[in-house]
Amino acid sequence: MNLNVIQVILVVLVSFLAGMEGILDEFHFHQPVVACTLTGQLVPCIILGGSLQMIALGWANIGAAVAPDAALASIASAIILVLGGQGRAGVTSAIAIAVPLAVAGLLLTIIARTLATGIVHIMDRAAEEGSFSKIDFWQWVAICMQGLRIAIPAALILAVGATPVKAMLNAMPSWLTDGLSIGGGMVVAVGYAMVINMMASREVWPFFALGFVLAAISEITLIGLGAIGISLALMYLALSKQGNSGNGGGSNTGDPVGDIIDKY
Repeated sequence: MNLNVIQVILVVLVSFLAGMEGILDEFHFHQPVVACTLTGQLVPCIILGGSLQMIALGWANIGAAVAPDAALASIASAIILVLGGQGRAGVTSAIAIAVPLAVAGLLLTIIARTLATGIVHIMDRAAEEGSFSKIDFWQWVAICMQGLRIAIPAALILAVGATPVKAMLNAMPSWLTDGLSIGGGMVVAVGYAMVINMMASREVWPFFALGFVLAAISEITLIGLGAIGISLALMYLALSKQGNSGNGGGSNTGDPVGDIIDKY
């Protein structure tokens, strides 16, 4: 699929915003489900973004450890998916490509943060001078640098064009594409496992089990499952408030599900 000039400009703009949001974290343009959806074809990119979102939920910056770059992975893989013209069939390959791109994006993140350290010292000197205009200017420079961290690689991929991307994808042997599909599915499964590992406790396991059972019923739509989930959450909160307002007798801990499990 070839993109016209306006589409290219819009994709680069979304890439720039995604890079900025990786630091600002205000409008969530850097989240895979948003970045992929805004980058290209609606249905395939939503599927790609949703799958990458589950993987990225397990990524976090902890201390000096920098998480893989979800913004670059989302933008680059969505562009490759759109240019490749494979639609839904190319989603699994795009997921497998996204993870190495996210790891490679760490280098750009480290470079941008290293340069930002020098900018902070410049802003310190501007603060000593009492120059608020200089502080604002260098603040914008630092934020725009984060945007260029994603926009420049996106522009380079777009500059390559659809024909080379299609040729590269078509030249892949079946064993490689099948392997990427299997690997992409495994990566998504690992993402789910990481998220469940962070959230899972004995109080919420019944809700996980109930959710998987309800999801297996084909007549229930996603909207229906969402309504059921919200209803269960509201009931849980209501029971928790009742537990907290008790007289403190017995084994009441304020966690109704936990209390029920303790009794058995």
